[in-house]
Amino acid sequence: MADEKKKTVKKYVPGSKFCPKCGARMAAHSDRNTCGKCGYTEWKSASK
Repeated sequence: MADEKKKTVKKYVPGSKFCPKCGARMAAHSDRNTCGKCGYTEWKSASK
C-alpha cells in the first residue's frame, strides 16, 4: 500500500465540449478533444 499513487482530478473548465455520441464531457488535449467514455476524438486544426 505504500506504493499507491494518489489520483488527481482536473478542475472543471467552463466551456468544455461535450461528446456528440454519448454526451459526456470531453478532455481537452493540446492537439485533440477526446471522450474518455466512448473514445470519440476530434482533432484540432493546425493553425500556423
